Amino acid sequence: MSAAAIRSMNRTLLLATAPFLGLLAWLLVSNVELALSDSAYPAHKLSSPDWSAGTAAARDGLSAAESLAQGTGQSIRKQVELYNKTNADMNQIAEVASKQASRPYQIYDKRITSKLGKPASTMNSDKLTAQLFYLNTQNFKAYALKIKLKKDDAMMLALGKDEEGGSETTLEAVKRYKAAIGVNGGGFADGGGKRYPLSTTIVDGEYVGGFQPTIKDLFFVGMSEGNKLIGGKFSSKSQLDAHNPKFGASFVPILLQNGRSTEIPAKWQTSPKRAPRTVIANYKDDQLLFLVVDGYNEKGSSGATLAELQILLKRFGAINGYNLDGGGSTSLVWNGRVVNNPSDGQLRKLPTNFLFFA
Repeated sequence: MSAAAIRSMNRTLLLATAPFLGLLAWLLVSNVELALSDSAYPAHKLSSPDWSAGTAAARDGLSAAESLAQGTGQSIRKQVELYNKTNADMNQIAEVASKQASRPYQIYDKRITSKLGKPASTMNSDKLTAQLFYLNTQNFKAYALKIKLKKDDAMMLALGKDEEGGSETTLEAVKRYKAAIGVNGGGFADGGGKRYPLSTTIVDGEYVGGFQPTIKDLFFVGMSEGNKLIGGKFSSKSQLDAHNPKFGASFVPILLQNGRSTEIPAKWQTSPKRAPRTVIANYKDDQLLFLVVDGYNEKGSSGATLAELQILLKRFGAINGYNLDGGGSTSLVWNGRVVNNPSDGQLRKLPTNFLFFA
């Protein structure tokens, strides 16, 4: 750029800035003060919070919560009332159902009881219900004992003095065990001054003297773990064990099976013809029936024949029946009292007795 051009630019800039330079010089020499009014920067005022609005909102919230709580409480009370009512209704339904379910048993029990007559005495507890009947027949005096077992420990077979070879009367066994009822058990054989149970005998689930296979007319009769009567001829231990025997004894002969009379062996029809007898039987609802017959002696002139007992068992509605030891062994103890008239004039000591607990 030429010197002339530069000078021209300088003059232009000087002319452009001259007014500003003059104003600045005037301000410096004129002592002029510049002041801004308060309105130039207005003060910011802090406002306090409006607590009244929050308090009202809190009150509204608490009121709503209280109303909700009251409503919930009422709802819970209604639910509890409904639950209690439903519970009561269900209990009533269960009670009615239980009564309806027991009606067939009650009808059946009433029917079989009516065949025995009016009970002379009754025992009823949480363990059993037992009824004692006096039977009036043409040829002999007899007693019937009908028992419904309710608990597993309501019945047992007691071994004489709790030892193999031991013996005691039915009344002694009843007193020793504090039982309510006692009936004589199976047959026996004497030896060496001791009295041993005949053939297979089970006490508390254990075989006394081991298992003995059935021979001739012998049978085993007892109770299973489920309080069901087990009876019949068993050729092997495993065959009997399959029935879960709890206790039982042996004698001769079988009288009734599945509601039908069995053929009585000729020997037992006449040896003896008549005698004091004890029979154990069952009903289709698993109640037990004992028939106990009085006789004056074992010579065959008094008491009942086995055929007559078969007739009675069928008449009374029994399903299965088994002849227990009879003659002087026949014993019936009820509530601490000997009911029958022992043919020996007194109770005979026996190796096995059936006991019942009320």
